[in-house]
Amino acid sequence: MAPSPTGYFHVGSARTALFNWLFARQQGGTFVLRIEDTDVARNRPEHAEGIERALRWLGLAWDEGPYFQSQRGKLYDDALGELSAKGLVYACDCTPDQVAARNKAAGRPPGYDGYCRERGLEPGAGRLLRFRVPDEGTTSWEDIVRGKVVYENSSVEDFSVRKSNGQPLFILANVVDDADMAMSHVVRGEDHVPNTPKYILLWEALGHGEPPAFAHLPLLVNASRQKLSKRRDKVAVEDYRDDGYLPEAMVNYLALLGWSPGGDREILTEDELIAEFRLEDVKSSPAFFDERKLSDVNAIYLRSLPAKELTARSAEWLEERWAPIAPLVQERARTLADVYSMTDFLYLPEVHVVEADWRKVRRQQPAFSALLEAVLGRFADCEWDAAALREAVVAAGAAAGITNLSKAQAPVRLAVTGRTVGPPLFESLELLGRDRTLARVQAARERALGEDQAGSEASPAT
Repeated sequence: MAPSPTGYFHVGSARTALFNWLFARQQGGTFVLRIEDTDVARNRPEHAEGIERALRWLGLAWDEGPYFQSQRGKLYDDALGELSAKGLVYACDCTPDQVAARNKAAGRPPGYDGYCRERGLEPGAGRLLRFRVPDEGTTSWEDIVRGKVVYENSSVEDFSVRKSNGQPLFILANVVDDADMAMSHVVRGEDHVPNTPKYILLWEALGHGEPPAFAHLPLLVNASRQKLSKRRDKVAVEDYRDDGYLPEAMVNYLALLGWSPGGDREILTEDELIAEFRLEDVKSSPAFFDERKLSDVNAIYLRSLPAKELTARSAEWLEERWAPIAPLVQERARTLADVYSMTDFLYLPEVHVVEADWRKVRRQQPAFSALLEAVLGRFADCEWDAAALREAVVAAGAAAGITNLSKAQAPVRLAVTGRTVGPPLFESLELLGRDRTLARVQAARERALGEDQAGSEASPAT
C-alpha cells in the first residue's frame, strides 16, 4: 500500500489497503506500507500520521514500514544514472503551455510530442528528464482483475521520470522501490492502469527481470455513478471514524465493494474474510459506495455488541473527542450540559448553526464572505497549529479590510462551530483538523454568497 500524504485518507485507499491486507494474510505474505512523499509541495506530516492512524483504526496492521520515499533518494538517483548511461532518458525544457500549443497547431491530441528527443540538451536546473518510449511494439500484462491489457508503445508518450526541480517522479520511485522491496503483487486502483505500461518499460529498462503481478481494483462511485470526490461526497475515513462508525463494520463493508463471498452473505468475520477473499474474484466494474448501506451494516454490528461493550466503546469514542478540549471548556462551562454544547462541533458530522448567532454575525460583519474566502486561501497551506492558525486569520482579516482580531475570528468561529461562543478558537481548529475546517468554512461562505445573491435579486431596481 503506497498512499501519498497530501490529504485525508480516502475510503478508496482504505479499500485498496484492505484488499492488499486480506491477500497478504491469506497467502502468508508481507503487507508493506510505503509513504509516497516525493511531492514536497503538497505533502504534510499530519497527513502521513493520519494514514497510519486510519489503518490502525481499521485494524490493518502492516508488517513492514512505513517506508518514506523522501528518505530513499540515493536509490532513485542511481536508477536515473543507469537509465542515462543506457541513453534511455533525455533532458527536456518544454513547458506544458508550449506542448499544448504545438499539439493544437498540429491538430494532435494532448500528450508530449517528443520535441526534445534529439535536441541533445544537457540535464540541469529547470529541465526534467523523460524516458524514451520505444516507437514500435506493445507492452502488456495479465491483470488479475481486468485480464489481458495491451498498450501500443506508440500510444505511450515519453513520460517524465524526474521533475525539473530534480525530484523523482512517482513512477520511477515506484519501480525502484517495488524492485528493492521484492514486491510480488501490486494491488491498486484502476486509475493507475495507464501508468502500468510505463512501469513495465522502466522495470525492463532497469533489468529487474519478471515484474510483479498487477491487480487494478475498480473505482468507487457515488449514487450518480460518478467517481467519489471530496467536493461532493463524504470520502474521508477519519470522518466515518469521528461519526461513530465501528471499524469492523467499515472493514466488512469495504470488502464488499467489488468482491462478494457468494450466497447473498454480507456479514463476515475477519477470519472469514481472510479465508474466502480472492483477488481473481474481484469485479472490474465500478463499485457503488452506498453510505446508507454502510450505516445498515454498522447498525448490525452495533446491535451485536454486549451492553457493557457498547457502553465502553461509546465512552471511549466520546473521551477521544472530549479529552483534548476539556481543559479549554472547563473555565467557561457552568454545567455538564455546557461542556456538551461547547464541544459538539468536534464530533457531529455537520455543524448545527444557531440561527440567531448567524444573523447577528452576518449583520455585524459586512465583509463576511470576503473574509471566509481569504481564510480558505490561508488555511489551505499554513501549518496546522494554534499559533499559525491565529496568524492566518489575522492575515485574512487584513486582506478583507478587518484589523480587529475578534471581528475577524467571529465569522470563522460561526462557520466551524455554529455558535459565537465557545472554547478558544485556534486550539479548536487545530483539534478539528484541516479538512473538516476547510469544508465547514467553504459551506458557510457558500451559504452567505447565496443569501447575498438572493438579497440582491429581491432588491427593487433603481
